[in-house]
Amino acid sequence: MNIPDPIFKAKALQWADGFEVCCILDNNQYQNNAYRAYDLLIAAGVKSAIQKPCGQAFQALKEFYNAERNWMFGLLSYDLKNETESLVSNNPDGLNFPDLYFFVPLHLIAIKNGKVEVLLGNPSILQDIDAIELRPEPPQSHINMTARMDKDTYLQQVQNIQQHIQKGDCYEVTLCQEYFAAPVSIDPLSTYQRLNQISPAPFSSYFKIKDHYIISASPERFLCKRNQQLISQPIKGTTKRSTDPVVDEQLRQQLKENLKEQTENVMIVDLVRNDLTKSALPGSVKVTELFGIYSFPQVHQMISTVQCELNPDIHFVDALKNTFPMGSMTGAPKIRAMQLIETYEKSKRGAFSGSIGYLSPTGDFDFSVLIRTLLYEASSGYLSFQVGGAITYASDAESEYEECQLKASALLQTLKGLPKQPF
Repeated sequence: MNIPDPIFKAKALQWADGFEVCCILDNNQYQNNAYRAYDLLIAAGVKSAIQKPCGQAFQALKEFYNAERNWMFGLLSYDLKNETESLVSNNPDGLNFPDLYFFVPLHLIAIKNGKVEVLLGNPSILQDIDAIELRPEPPQSHINMTARMDKDTYLQQVQNIQQHIQKGDCYEVTLCQEYFAAPVSIDPLSTYQRLNQISPAPFSSYFKIKDHYIISASPERFLCKRNQQLISQPIKGTTKRSTDPVVDEQLRQQLKENLKEQTENVMIVDLVRNDLTKSALPGSVKVTELFGIYSFPQVHQMISTVQCELNPDIHFVDALKNTFPMGSMTGAPKIRAMQLIETYEKSKRGAFSGSIGYLSPTGDFDFSVLIRTLLYEASSGYLSFQVGGAITYASDAESEYEECQLKASALLQTLKGLPKQPF
């Protein structure tokens, strides 16, 4: 079968959403995503699953994989940091996502090199999908999101972090703030489809875990494994785009040459190099791209690529653990940055700035960073997203606040046209 047209794709998403659990990972045909193995993966239904709280979650995942040795898709929540380091998470949580959840799907559809293939389940499901009648689009209305942290508080928290930097406690801290609405009722699938239209991203994803939903337009790879190579691509450095091609190119060049953004980026590159060293063959860690500029619908981003050769004595799940959570969403030094994040943020991160992705039967994997992401718990009607940026000594608090608004723009635009019914 050739690459599916939009109607087939819409039918496949509607089919998958009919299961209690499904995961959709869409590359949106980004040609510069050099390490991608598939253009689209649709996993639906549960053959077996594991859900674990922080404590021995990574060990449980390793045992689950060793027992199954199959395709599996899953979530690593940010707060697994408390397992990898002596840390706590005491901020309010309106979502209650699992710390770790992975499942082996009953059905797995993949698109690669223009071909549709059923990797798990009966190939006849393609005919079943083709026969589906698409449901009509739900009525749309506006959802207002409330900031958990008002602007004055955010500006003060930036200054507080800069005082820690001046005292030498740290060099860089990624400070985030939550926007939420509750109780609201949305149609998660149409929300995802709308977000993917507004902001198609190389790590677009839709993950339904019963009544918990992850709706993501992430541009960032956390970590992937290709044979024995581990690749991480941290993002640090953001600027807006312009509809004027000349101005847009000027903005792109300004980002490329911005010393402050380069400084932020290289701090995280060094952190990622250090994290990868824990899993690497000695001497194999290298930076293969520094300060690359990549363009997305709303923003230009500065992305670097760090990779290494996995030490064959180290299980690849331990390689995930050794790099988690990702440096781009923490800061440097990493442990102190995470302590300050807990102090100065007002919400538990949970799934936000965690990661979702897949493990393959051969031990390859690919995981994204959960940014530019809507999180929704249907049972309570709690809808949330978080945005943030790196705070350094050179940061201007007003500019950092404006960057947060820029990163929120696609999510807010999506929510202007969503169905909303009173509870």
